[in-house]
Amino acid sequence: MALRALKFASWTAAASGIYMYGNKFLDPNDFGVVRVGRAIATTAVITYDYLTSLRSVPYGSEEYEFLKSQVHLRSAERLRELCCSNRGTFIKVGQHLGALDYLLPEEYTRTLKVLHSQAPQSTRQEIEQVIREDLGKEIKELFMSFEDTPLGAASLAQVHKAVLQDGRTVAVKIQHPKVQAQSSKDILLMEVLLLVVKQIFPDFEFMWLVEEAKKNLPLELDFLNEGRNAEKVAHMLKNFDFLKVPRIYWELSTRRVLLMEFMEGGQVNDRAYMERNGINVNEISRNLGKLYSEMIFVNGFVHCDPHPGNVLVKKCPSSGKAHIILLDHGLYQVLSESFRMDYCRLWQALIKADMKRVQKYSRRLGAGDLYPLFACMLTARSWESVNRGIDQSPVSASEDMEIRSNAATYLPQITQLLNNVPRQMLLLLKTNDLLRGIESALHTRASASSFLNMSRCCIRAVSTYQRSKSHSLYRRAQISFTEALSLWQINLYELFLWLKGSQLGNWVIGQASFCWENASHPST
Repeated sequence: MALRALKFASWTAAASGIYMYGNKFLDPNDFGVVRVGRAIATTAVITYDYLTSLRSVPYGSEEYEFLKSQVHLRSAERLRELCCSNRGTFIKVGQHLGALDYLLPEEYTRTLKVLHSQAPQSTRQEIEQVIREDLGKEIKELFMSFEDTPLGAASLAQVHKAVLQDGRTVAVKIQHPKVQAQSSKDILLMEVLLLVVKQIFPDFEFMWLVEEAKKNLPLELDFLNEGRNAEKVAHMLKNFDFLKVPRIYWELSTRRVLLMEFMEGGQVNDRAYMERNGINVNEISRNLGKLYSEMIFVNGFVHCDPHPGNVLVKKCPSSGKAHIILLDHGLYQVLSESFRMDYCRLWQALIKADMKRVQKYSRRLGAGDLYPLFACMLTARSWESVNRGIDQSPVSASEDMEIRSNAATYLPQITQLLNNVPRQMLLLLKTNDLLRGIESALHTRASASSFLNMSRCCIRAVSTYQRSKSHSLYRRAQISFTEALSLWQINLYELFLWLKGSQLGNWVIGQASFCWENASHPST
């Protein structure tokens, strides 16, 4: 086995070298043997480490678990260094892995999370080159001022604050100049390496990662597509007055340059910022849940990169209302109607702890016999909590630790599931984990109100679907009445929860209990 791990390096080098041969780019650090060799060497070392470090230790023993954790950590650190060195697509994929908190071993997610803050920056000269090539003008011709230091740098682009000649303050998103050319080569290299690793470790099922990159990267690299997504979601969610999406300035936007209205605020996971600025943390968490429930269950058009740098909060000075600012609209998942309905009904079953329907709709979504694991992955709750009802009790520290440790224990089954479920599910799982990370930082995770909002959206979505399929006026009226009754029941239950948690409610409940006691035991 170890010998096979070492031999594969020459084979992958040959395959990758043939593909890379004849490319027109001259930077050897980015496109030559250094870049390809770095990826091959890192993969070979990680593979060899797993093969040799655990070979002589009894499987399942304490020593085995300890050593496995150490190998996970070493491998994650090597992978992080590879991503930082090769940049671009490698960082993007590493960030994706780092977001899968409850699906991958903690050693990987904790180590790879830092990639969100370690993305490379393009130089001033490179920025000027992209703007000159795409807009046909120099920076000084377009802007009164242009800040050299970016507001933020990501794997594919960076954003600068600038002021247009007419005085408008804008955010300028500029693609790293080499990313477009690198992406297809990087994906091919990853595909070759993952295929070879799968030959050594048959349980290693990560080809879904390459397939997702192949599908999504071209869309993310087209900033005109991002602008269209921003306008679509702003229109789609226009009834939420707390949501702000930057306006796009199309006259100065291209596939590699995107000019937007400048908006600023604190990151959505910054509880201290909210407390300093008088922003209600529970309200922000509740509104974020409303946004995503509406996107997922009702509209089927989902912003799939809600990491804290892309979701800001700010208190409006004039109205005093807290706004959620949604940024970076490059990565969206469009859900088919059949998938969306199955997903709605699965969540309804999970909230009601209806295990027969949980099994039914999990199987329809590709989980097969692994439906208990699938339910735990979706909810980030233990199987015991899923059976009891995920809205019955908040997540305890011990349960959270159990879920994270299970990600390492059941890694082969998890990767098998990720290979089997519809491709639409993959970005939803990533989105779920990012949202849970925000809730954990705000200490608002698994509140009853979040499940109530989900229930409302599921009821509306299913009722709208049923009405669209019914040709009977009576049947449509019946569906509408059932929908209204179900929503009224949720509103009543929400009122009860509010009364239960408020001082007025406690006083009312206390008075009612006192009167009941007196009525039950009249004085003689």
